[in-house]
Amino acid sequence: MAIYYQEENRIFQLHTKRSTYLIGMTPEGYVGHIYYGERLFQRADHYLLRMGEIPFTPSVNKREKLSFLDSFPMEYPTGGIGDFRESCLNVKNEKGQMGSELFYVSHRIYEGKEKLADLPASFGNGEEVQTLEIVLEDGILNLQAVLSYSVFEKEDVIARSVRIVNRGKETLRLEKVFSACLDMDNEAFEMINLCGSWARERHIQRGAVRYGKQAVSSLRGESGHQEHPFMALVTPGTDQQQGKVYAMHFVYSGNFLAQVEMNQFDSVRMVMGINPEQFDWVLSPGEDFQAPEVILTYSGEGLGRMSRNFHDFYRSHMIRSIYNHKKRPILINNWEATYFKFDHEKLLEIAREAKKCGIEMLVMDDGWFGKRNTDDNSLGDWVVNEEKLKGGLKKLVDQVNEIGLEFGIWFEPEMVSPDSDLYRAHPDWALQIDKREGTMGRNQYVLDLSRADVVDYVYESVAKILRSANIRYVKWDMNRFLTDLGSARLDAAHHGELFHRYVLGVYELQERLVREFPELLLENCASGGGRFDPGMLYYSPQIWCSDDTDAIERLMIQEGTGLIYPLAAMGAHVSDCPNHIVGRITPFETRGYVALAGTFGYELDITKLPDEQREMICEQTKMYHKYNDLVREGDYYRIASYRENHKFDAWAVASKDKREVLMTYVQVLAEPNKRSRKIYLQGFDKEALYLLEGTKQVYSGEMLMYAGFLIEPMEGDFVSRPYHFVKKESDDR
Repeated sequence: MAIYYQEENRIFQLHTKRSTYLIGMTPEGYVGHIYYGERLFQRADHYLLRMGEIPFTPSVNKREKLSFLDSFPMEYPTGGIGDFRESCLNVKNEKGQMGSELFYVSHRIYEGKEKLADLPASFGNGEEVQTLEIVLEDGILNLQAVLSYSVFEKEDVIARSVRIVNRGKETLRLEKVFSACLDMDNEAFEMINLCGSWARERHIQRGAVRYGKQAVSSLRGESGHQEHPFMALVTPGTDQQQGKVYAMHFVYSGNFLAQVEMNQFDSVRMVMGINPEQFDWVLSPGEDFQAPEVILTYSGEGLGRMSRNFHDFYRSHMIRSIYNHKKRPILINNWEATYFKFDHEKLLEIAREAKKCGIEMLVMDDGWFGKRNTDDNSLGDWVVNEEKLKGGLKKLVDQVNEIGLEFGIWFEPEMVSPDSDLYRAHPDWALQIDKREGTMGRNQYVLDLSRADVVDYVYESVAKILRSANIRYVKWDMNRFLTDLGSARLDAAHHGELFHRYVLGVYELQERLVREFPELLLENCASGGGRFDPGMLYYSPQIWCSDDTDAIERLMIQEGTGLIYPLAAMGAHVSDCPNHIVGRITPFETRGYVALAGTFGYELDITKLPDEQREMICEQTKMYHKYNDLVREGDYYRIASYRENHKFDAWAVASKDKREVLMTYVQVLAEPNKRSRKIYLQGFDKEALYLLEGTKQVYSGEMLMYAGFLIEPMEGDFVSRPYHFVKKESDDR
């Protein structure tokens, strides 16, 4: 059993393999947070709730209820009653008065986990997960908050969410509904988050937690390139192998807020949920509101254990695709090869050359529909341009299949061009504010996916194309943020629901897509990595990591992404040089090794490559088939960070049974007059011996991890090398 209830002292114990989470109650029924950290095995107590300290609980000292509310470690705090820290729930009644107070009513513990209505969420059977639901109630508003804790014992994860239910006769307004809160005493915490911009997504940022509030957030209608719906608090000195880590990750693809606040008493409150700005939800009698899920994990073994917790969890309990535990086809995308300038014959020419090198799929990117030869028209008109594709799409797909390649296609279903038949027929289908000129981004507007008729049109437009030919892969793109928040179908009372209803429309589209086409490989993309979040993993096993495919830039992007996502979720390709984003020239070999730490594919015109590089593609595709099972399923270890040392980068993937380890080393900048560099590897069985492939050298696991491994000097910048260690059997020693 992962969840226990101590009835005599009203404490809930939630246990994973390495952690324990304790929840307790006051005599009045306030639900408080007692502890989260290392696994506990003895009887739990609630003295950490400090109920015996001044000002005591309200039933003992009602005179100082305000002081109690402003200091008690609330499990799910509410606004308007005296807790001046960040609240998780703000509710207004019909008079416009904001305030709610929640008390324990009941709970249930059950095997397994129920689905969240209309939202992506983790899953598991009765042997994999156990769930606690705590029902809290505000008797004045007749409002219930159902707190859900699903404990995945093996992966050291607790999935949290909340459902708000209006059981009264009064219409209520929800102005804030966060999904999770964690109240703790400060341990000189530092905050880690992921930040960046287009072409430099998810760079790791770390800094001390200060008094007041520190937050990362998005109001762009998507999780965004700039901030990521992730936050971790770590103790001083925490690195890959040591230190405490408390991490939250939001399973949502829209506006979010992740915040830590340190108050006057040196306590820390960590919250996460839908961004309350521009959020206002009408909750009529009998209705409920389901908040998205937060994935919570604790590590007492540094950031490396946190990463592996997240990786194992997402592979086992978030990604549903049939490709989750399978090799993905090695694809070549024509975007950087041709941009809009391609036709039927050019695509076949690329396919023929790709087949010779072991590439398995051709992906046709933007420019195949409407009159799309530039980016200022035709979005929404998902009709094949037969001037480019002579004989139509099916003819092209059939011919590509005859060559021996599978076929994939690009869509941007959420957008519309002002110069399109769709917009001319239905201008009201775009998000827009009355009498105000719309703000264009990349020459396009956003379709109003809060509307069922628009969702139906978009889905049928995409599905009709997929039904017309043997298409095995879709790249689902989104190239601008949401602005002009106006919908022709929402009245004034419900306009604050638009952002969230839009996200629900996206989820409905993708759910319908994967249900009708279960064997489709879906790769999400948002102008690169602008919508790289766990919500998208529920529908697609991989997400385009960044439009920046430069191997050196990718070191920091992929380090930040790999901090919380499995490597196989990262769309990573070998592209041409000089790189189309930064103009850097890197060795073709290095580009291949960096892309191997992801899905692996190509973004270049293979017909124009010199013979030497084509031969290297043949070797790289063989390398992918040799190592992909290990990269996709293995345990990830960050060995060194170019972001930190500004000289070199290194990471490793170890098989679960520790029989093999693949370590990749990238020398970013060469240094003169240097000896070999010693690095400390991870992921080995310390009692075993390992052969370094390609040599006769045998190393012990403990020497590699504790004494170190020597990297011989390399000549030149941006050079790299993989090191593959294979465990020797006992009779081979």
